[in-house]
Amino acid sequence: MKKLLMLIMVLALALGLSACGDEKQEEAKQPDTKQEATTEAVLKIGSMSPLTGPYAADGNDIANGVRAAISVVEDEGGIPGFTKIELYPQDTACDPKQAVASANKLINEKVSFVVGAYCSSSTIPASETLDEESIPMLTPASTNEMVTERGLKYMFRMCGRDDDQSVVAVDFMIKQLKGKTIYLIDDKTTYSQGLADNVEKRAAAAGITVLGHDHVNQGDKDFSAVLVKVMAANPDVFYMSLQNSSSGALMAIQAKRAGITAATIGQDAVYHPQLIEIAKDAAEGMYLTFGVIDMERPLYKKFLAKYSELGFAAPGAYSGYAFDAAYAALKTVKETGSTEPEAIKGALMKLDYDGATKRIKFMPNGDSGSNYIIRKVDGGQFVNYWNPETNSTY
Repeated sequence: MKKLLMLIMVLALALGLSACGDEKQEEAKQPDTKQEATTEAVLKIGSMSPLTGPYAADGNDIANGVRAAISVVEDEGGIPGFTKIELYPQDTACDPKQAVASANKLINEKVSFVVGAYCSSSTIPASETLDEESIPMLTPASTNEMVTERGLKYMFRMCGRDDDQSVVAVDFMIKQLKGKTIYLIDDKTTYSQGLADNVEKRAAAAGITVLGHDHVNQGDKDFSAVLVKVMAANPDVFYMSLQNSSSGALMAIQAKRAGITAATIGQDAVYHPQLIEIAKDAAEGMYLTFGVIDMERPLYKKFLAKYSELGFAAPGAYSGYAFDAAYAALKTVKETGSTEPEAIKGALMKLDYDGATKRIKFMPNGDSGSNYIIRKVDGGQFVNYWNPETNSTY
């Protein structure tokens, strides 16, 4: 009898252990739902800009503008369904091949949208790569017309366009400067040369005599050879179309040393606090085309306060546009509760609100409109100078 009881107990124990083992094996087969939920709760977004090299100032301004937008959205309660918004900043170095490589990295990271890039020569090829994977891209800085003229489904632009910028520049030359002659210099980049070509054509059509249009190379530091030509031509207007403010500052310094007294006009890439920091007195009196920004806008004040709170230096030229691009896209995710490309695109097209830098309302091609004015370096700072809509100074 004792042997029978013992046998029954052994069998029961064996069956219990077997069931326990099966349960553990079954448990092991189940996915780690906690880990999956954590992964799903992270909203991944990307940025693309030159974080190193000669254009790093503008590139880091863009990344920091996105960081400020993320922080403001989190302060406003975040996005339901996500515990964290994570930025994956990529360095394009304003190189087309590196930009495509950066786009592929962001695709592999499965980001929901991308803010970038800076140089049009980077944005154009990178956007084609992202568009193939249906990833929305919002550029805060690329102004070449082709950015939004290729029929890409998911391409948006927060800044203005070169064709609009050239109109304002030439109107200013005629209506305010009364210029009769012009000399242009660009650095052969997609953006800079494209804009300079636009200005040249419009100036010539308006009756301004083009005395010369020369080119320098990206990275050049000695512009004496071409500035000698400008000095000899003695134009009324000297138009400087370069990819960044540090190059613009060097050219302004050397132009002053060369004795060039023409009214100097730069474009939005030359417009940056770094221009004044480097060129100092040589920048005084320069005119620049850039979008008008109302610093009294409530969202601009939020952006500015957050930018300072995060420990960044004063906002650069494209910090505000990068903030608006990221904030707009995050707003669509929050409103729709979806990161699906069609949901983001559809919601972006319906936006109509006051952003930090401008009224946010996209056109069918993805542009948000241009609002260029003429700004001037006066007393070591940028001031609003001429309003093209009213043909009057501020």
